[in-house]
Amino acid sequence: MSARRVLILTNRVPYPLNDGGNMATDAIIQGYKQQGWEVYLLSMNTTRHKVDSNTLINLYSNLYKFEAIDVDNSVNGFQVISNLLFSKLPNHAERFFHSLFDKKLNVVLGDFKPDVVHIESVFLTSYLPTIRNYKPHTVLRLHNIEWQVWHRLANETTGVKSWYLNNLAKRIKVYEQQAWNSYNLLLPITDHDAAVVKQTSTTETYTVHLGIRPKPYTISNERWVGYHIGAMDWLPNKEAIDWYLNDIWPVVKQSVPDFKFYFAGRNMPRSYTTQNINGIYCAGEVPDSDSFISDKKILIVPLRSGGGVRVKILEAMAAEKLVISTGIGMQGIDAVAGEHYLLADTPDDFARQLKWAFDNKNEAEKMARNAQSLIAEKYNSNEIASQLSQKLLSLIGNK
Repeated sequence: MSARRVLILTNRVPYPLNDGGNMATDAIIQGYKQQGWEVYLLSMNTTRHKVDSNTLINLYSNLYKFEAIDVDNSVNGFQVISNLLFSKLPNHAERFFHSLFDKKLNVVLGDFKPDVVHIESVFLTSYLPTIRNYKPHTVLRLHNIEWQVWHRLANETTGVKSWYLNNLAKRIKVYEQQAWNSYNLLLPITDHDAAVVKQTSTTETYTVHLGIRPKPYTISNERWVGYHIGAMDWLPNKEAIDWYLNDIWPVVKQSVPDFKFYFAGRNMPRSYTTQNINGIYCAGEVPDSDSFISDKKILIVPLRSGGGVRVKILEAMAAEKLVISTGIGMQGIDAVAGEHYLLADTPDDFARQLKWAFDNKNEAEKMARNAQSLIAEKYNSNEIASQLSQKLLSLIGNK
């Protein structure tokens, strides 16, 4: 039997591997390759997440083929207002449809003849009419439930911004639910998201957890300090850091006076890099996220919005870090509070859990080891890739 072929479409080049979205996409790409599929990766190289040509040359050389098409998806006030007044589609869907990408997709479909077209963003659903002309099986990966992300953000704001975000969330919800019924198979990343989808969609779902390949961290100099790392152009991350600095940190400092907190991420606002708060250290965008976290013991996740699964939490658990997170931060991860991580949903919670960790370091270390074992058992990348491959082979007919 010849190798099956999969065409993967992404709305950004999955590089660098320093944020959860890129890491999740890369994991699925490598999983297909590992299972013997011929993989063609066609990505948008967007203005917002531009990767230079010299870097692109060396990316994904192990695949059947990788191509990146330049796409201008920049946001401007006129375009946002025009979309709001004259379109029922969410702004995101319009920004990611480009005739040049559609033209290239036509050529690739005709030449490559994929058995499966795997789409990594619901906002690429507008390319389905082109894809259907070639009659492959279509699958959609759900990194999160998009409308939930924007609805939660709206609830954390006020005034005109809250009104606009609520309007956007409603548009995305309609678009998203219609899109779910347009595919042969949906691949939510968590069982929680799968349950949400099943409330309104009749399309078959198959949960594909994010696979983790444990990294060999050096922990000989590990310190009991806190850290957070995440792309700061993703609004839930910025919201989380603002909450931590403004509301959580003063309470933590009273409870654990010597505690130190470090944070880093892509597109770090200058207001963070120039702030001067005793015990708070902003590293900006770091060249190597592994080095940044290797000597730090406690991952702090003060998320109050967002969706999907936090890749950085899974990586931290695999590296035997102690995780202190809100319930929303832990959404989609099959972990038990008090056994694998510490739950904190208020500033007082964060202070209390940190105080407990410092007063009970042996028990906290045991909790971190429990989390590491959980990742090895439930989030094994090889096993997840094998199960997905078998599911798709049964979908298309293993002939």
